[in-house]
Amino acid sequence: MRIAGLAHDSIVDGPGLRLTVFFQGCHHHCPGCQNPATWPFEGGEEYTVEQLVAQAKESPLCRGVTLSGGEPFDQAAEAAQLAAALKAAGYEVAAYTGFTFEQLLNADEDRRALLQNLDVLVDGPFVQAEMSLELRFRGSRNQRILNVPASLAAGQAAWVTAPRWVGES
Repeated sequence: MRIAGLAHDSIVDGPGLRLTVFFQGCHHHCPGCQNPATWPFEGGEEYTVEQLVAQAKESPLCRGVTLSGGEPFDQAAEAAQLAAALKAAGYEVAAYTGFTFEQLLNADEDRRALLQNLDVLVDGPFVQAEMSLELRFRGSRNQRILNVPASLAAGQAAWVTAPRWVGES
């Protein structure tokens, strides 16, 4: 996988201390993106699934891993393998994507495989006109924090209701 960078013990990409994996490459190019340096598919560094799982295990307090970007679904086959290995190791796996859940339901096999290995999906493109610094774990109001297993079971988007993701209010 081509990775732009890692953030150990992140508290901004999901609840608790997490490892955030920033994928290199994104075709969405959302205006106002917080990470445009990840757009080119060149650059970054190559990592294996095993190397990234080892990075998560470096912190004994890490309980979750967030796949961010760039666009994790642009490297879906490898990201699906990573997500499956992380889940097998006991981590909660979340991903940010510019795609919507509905688009991913109808996507190719690799993108569906990644979706099926996630616990949480923050979906939808960043929309600068809908940006709010008051939102928890998302950048714009159009983005949703979805419970992936519940969404897949229902065949439609199901919001996460856990207070650790959405807050008490």
